Amino acid sequence: MTDIDPSVPHSARFWNYWLGGKDNYEADRQIADQIAASWPGLVDVARTSRQLLIRAVRHLAGEAGVRQFLDVGTGLPTADNTHEIAQGVAPDASIVYVDNDPLVLAHARALLTSTPEGETAYIDADLHDPETIVATAAKTLDFDRPVALIMMGVLGHVADYEEARSLIRRLMAPLPSGSYLLHYDGTATSPEMIEAQDQYNSSGALPYYVRSPEQIAGFHEGLELVDPGVVMVTEWRPEASQVGSPLRVDAYGGLGRKP
Repeated sequence: MTDIDPSVPHSARFWNYWLGGKDNYEADRQIADQIAASWPGLVDVARTSRQLLIRAVRHLAGEAGVRQFLDVGTGLPTADNTHEIAQGVAPDASIVYVDNDPLVLAHARALLTSTPEGETAYIDADLHDPETIVATAAKTLDFDRPVALIMMGVLGHVADYEEARSLIRRLMAPLPSGSYLLHYDGTATSPEMIEAQDQYNSSGALPYYVRSPEQIAGFHEGLELVDPGVVMVTEWRPEASQVGSPLRVDAYGGLGRKP
């Protein structure tokens, strides 16, 4: 396992900082504050994308009846982690988390638990190695039954768009009919977002590349989109109090079902 370098900022750690977590270093807080000063909306992206995760996982575990979740690019545990949301609806749900940051894995092993009826597992693997992810996840998940693949804000770390699309295809291919893809990523609809991306990418952290809403929608090609489709994260089935006046953020996502 790679040693943790606290002098190099990491997206999982400064995302944790924006979400009110404690698992971050001074370098993470400095770049997070610099980016937030340039474009405060990025903090809104962090918080509203977490709300998308909550709403979508509740739908999957509830109305859709999904009991298996594969969360790739877990990030540091904060409040409302995937297993807490899913097992809060369906205590027998099984969740497999995937990440390859040593700090993420150290805290995941210490902090993430499971209901007695369900199961939670953790995989130290790289997004660029889907076959290893699938093979290891199969020790916990039954790939004869539907699985919800969750990729929240991770494909922006893949510079080449077609490679990112290929990674999704390779992860979805072994999953049976009735499985889902839940995905969001940052979009480039404003000069401020592009400036924030450039500032982050010059920090020495793993680069992140924002894309167009049309490219985000392309990640769901071949899937049956759950209403309302691929939209701004705040517009995906907002809470009643948010209907009609959603916060506008530079992040799009959606939920698609494998036919």
